[in-house]
Amino acid sequence: MDKLRGEFVDIVEWLDDSRDTIVWRFPRYQNEIKMGARLIVRESQTAVFVNEGQIADTFAPGTYTLETRNLPILSTLKGWKFGFNSPFKAEVYFVNTRQFTDMKWGTQNPVILRDAEFGVVRVRAFGAYAARVVDAQKLLRELVGTDPQFRTEEVQEYLRQLIVGRLGGALATAGVPLLDLAAHQDAIGRRLAAVLTEELADVGIAIPKFVIENVSAPPEVERALDKRTSMGAVGDLDRFTRYQAATALEEAAKNPGGGAGTGIGLGMGMAAGQQLARGMAGAGTPPAATEPPPLPNQSQWYVGVAGQRQGPFDLGGLAERVAAGTLGPDTLVWRSGLAQWQPASQVPELASVLATVPPPLPPQ
Repeated sequence: MDKLRGEFVDIVEWLDDSRDTIVWRFPRYQNEIKMGARLIVRESQTAVFVNEGQIADTFAPGTYTLETRNLPILSTLKGWKFGFNSPFKAEVYFVNTRQFTDMKWGTQNPVILRDAEFGVVRVRAFGAYAARVVDAQKLLRELVGTDPQFRTEEVQEYLRQLIVGRLGGALATAGVPLLDLAAHQDAIGRRLAAVLTEELADVGIAIPKFVIENVSAPPEVERALDKRTSMGAVGDLDRFTRYQAATALEEAAKNPGGGAGTGIGLGMGMAAGQQLARGMAGAGTPPAATEPPPLPNQSQWYVGVAGQRQGPFDLGGLAERVAAGTLGPDTLVWRSGLAQWQPASQVPELASVLATVPPPLPPQ
């Protein structure tokens, strides 16, 4: 009786008890689907009838009574030589069209980027994404084939490779510095989702959501960033250095090392503490000068007397020669920066020196 009851299939449906099945083939074995049987397609499902390797009809969610009027393509393929109410054999594939949100991705090898601040850097990234079937017929033709149970693990590696291949270009064209990537991960994720959806259109899959959870630099770059952050947190390095020195001396003073050593350590600790207090009290004013600043550099002058070059002299030396009567307004002078020898009266800088030249004596 069971054999006779199994000759014809009356109800065609799929109750999915897994979380990773994308396509499931109805286990018809050698049973025939009876004309007038019920087809139940639930929400987030699509039913595809395949006859002799050729896709015949596709059904959206709903309940159907299988008759020739709602099987137009299959009716044409079959020809119904034995009447329109005859049983028929066909493969029925149920395609899950919900979002598969437990898909993970990550860069197995670093992605090389050119950063404006750090130059060429290698980064790793990982995250998650959601995938959904948007065209059941394309999926069956391009990826599923005759697989009776097509799971996410069979397509996940293909999707991961596709994502990693597009990730480098997305990060490079985003024009975002490495330090600002965290603030732009959502925008980059949306851009990647659109690019991947367009890339996967030929196989009937869309990527509605793409999440970048983390983008990390190599350990050596991270250590350099930590040092830079520490320097920024310290602030005034001079005050911090004095504080560290005072702390070290105080610790040394606490170390028991004999009477003399203890006294020396305590003295050094107290001196360092006083120095720290003075330094912090005067941190807002510049330190007082203990020595006079160096004298400004004076120009060195040369004097031409009787066809001979004499010098070099500073302005004081020139004043002495004026007083001695060996330097007058017509005397040729030169210093570094002048194109040629010039009379002293034509050099504005020597006007104050020549002012001490006495006027000529009156005639006798």
